[in-house]
Amino acid sequence: MDEREARIRLQGLLVEHSDLDAAIQALADSAAPDQLQIARLKRKKLHMKDEIERLRDIINPDLIA
Repeated sequence: MDEREARIRLQGLLVEHSDLDAAIQALADSAAPDQLQIARLKRKKLHMKDEIERLRDIINPDLIA
């Protein structure tokens, strides 16, 4: 994956990550929140965050001189 592809994928994941955050909050604010569904979404969000960090490392590698 080159830097351009990583940037495009990163943008999509950032939007999806934000959407998941909103969905989790909406579920939590409901009258009878489904804790299992909330846990699944949080786990998905965490995996997404890991992918976001991996893509950021591709875009901006940590170079040690």
